Amino acid sequence: MADYKQAITLGFSGASGAPYGLRLLEILVALNYEVFVLISSAARVVLDTESNVKLSANEEKAAEQLSALVDANEGQIKVFGKENWFSPVASGSAAPKKMVICPCSVGTVSAIAQGASDNLLERAADVVIKERGQLIVVPRETPFSEIHLENMLKLSRLGVTVMPAAPGFYHQPKSIDDLVDFMVSRILDHLGITHTLTERWGYGEKKS
Repeated sequence: MADYKQAITLGFSGASGAPYGLRLLEILVALNYEVFVLISSAARVVLDTESNVKLSANEEKAAEQLSALVDANEGQIKVFGKENWFSPVASGSAAPKKMVICPCSVGTVSAIAQGASDNLLERAADVVIKERGQLIVVPRETPFSEIHLENMLKLSRLGVTVMPAAPGFYHQPKSIDDLVDFMVSRILDHLGITHTLTERWGYGEKKS
């Protein structure tokens, strides 16, 4: 069995922004983390639409597809279906202490804020909150309504990190990949994961 640093749960829900989640998965794998992947039905549509990734509904086949996509070791990525209540992420006794939902729809934000737990993605987030773990949500919506803002405020007060997919431009990005890496680097920073994905503010040469 491979000796991974630790397991991290990565959820994809149905907001635009699939490239963010796929790039985060790629980096976590490259840095030798085991990744438990949860994908909503809407997220499968978004993955296909934005990244031409057509994932199988079968957990093992989907894990194989993602592993091939990001060059993961066999078994490094585990995919759990939305009703797999016997997966580790469904219980506080086994779930990883760190979870990222990227991208995160405002519907998923709402469900988590209300403790709905109607599917495994929502339940996994609920488990991380109740176990006082680290949950990061990356919502992608514009504009935010008062409902969205109230739900995000509620999560923030519960200790959840709300990190909208809003990349900066001060590093003078040259491509969409640069913008994606900006957001992924901020997520990694908040997970406490050392990386060299982007140049840090004040440490590089000043660009004129």
